[in-house]
Amino acid sequence: MNLQQLRYVVATAEHRTMTDAARSLYIAQPALSRAIRDLERELGMTLFARSGRGVVVTAQGRRVVKLAREALDAVHEIEGLANQTVPTDAELRIASTPSLEPGLAGRLLPAYAAEHPGVRVHIVRCDGRDGVVSAIRDQRADLGLTDLPVPTDLITHPLERQEIVLISPPGLELPNPVPMGRLHGMRLALPARGSMRRRELDAMFGKYAVTPVVVLETDERNGWLNAVRAGQASLLWYRGMAEQAGRAGLVVRSLDPAVRRVIAVVHARRRLPLIAQDFLATAEKGTAA
Repeated sequence: MNLQQLRYVVATAEHRTMTDAARSLYIAQPALSRAIRDLERELGMTLFARSGRGVVVTAQGRRVVKLAREALDAVHEIEGLANQTVPTDAELRIASTPSLEPGLAGRLLPAYAAEHPGVRVHIVRCDGRDGVVSAIRDQRADLGLTDLPVPTDLITHPLERQEIVLISPPGLELPNPVPMGRLHGMRLALPARGSMRRRELDAMFGKYAVTPVVVLETDERNGWLNAVRAGQASLLWYRGMAEQAGRAGLVVRSLDPAVRRVIAVVHARRRLPLIAQDFLATAEKGTAA
């Protein structure tokens, strides 16, 4: 077994066809098939099963692919040790939801930049938690900042618990905190039906036997705020956005009982680049402080 065979295994698992994998590796398809067969014979196991015009990773193959990725990542990291200087074009990509980006930009990034001035951080703006998960899976981002839960194929590093509050137009006669029962019949702007966040809110409404009047259903956050500014509806959002809402002349109230969500840094189950590992260490150090 050698590193070249491991690269072939990973490429075949990612592309799901020998033809596409061979094209990505710039080798002939028969050469790739032969190398895979040789490795399977050496290991005494079947890594890929034929399925139509493509291949499917077997149960044993999934384990081998996972270890192969880890081995290749480790080799890449070892090679990087030859030069400890961070390249001038080093870039860390962090996916974030709009509601959590202000905290990322205002607190985590300055602390990281102070320790790693040579790294450029690019924020991948995503429309909600589902967008962050997709950015990680598609390798458009190294790390993601979102609320939990996320699918189990991602690793999570919880940072803090953030309160969900009610943001309303001025003039509503409501106590602070607002009892959950007062949400019954309240005009609300909500995420799109079927989205993960909407399902969580619907579960909360069901738990407290309340049925709001849905004025707007969208995942566009500007649409939510515009509806509240226009006096058309109220909005359930994170406490971290309260400052923005206050500047817009809106009223922020807590809920009773309080509702909080865990905010975490998430990433794929693979060895992270060193600059991403450093960001995690900075974030967790800031949380501990």
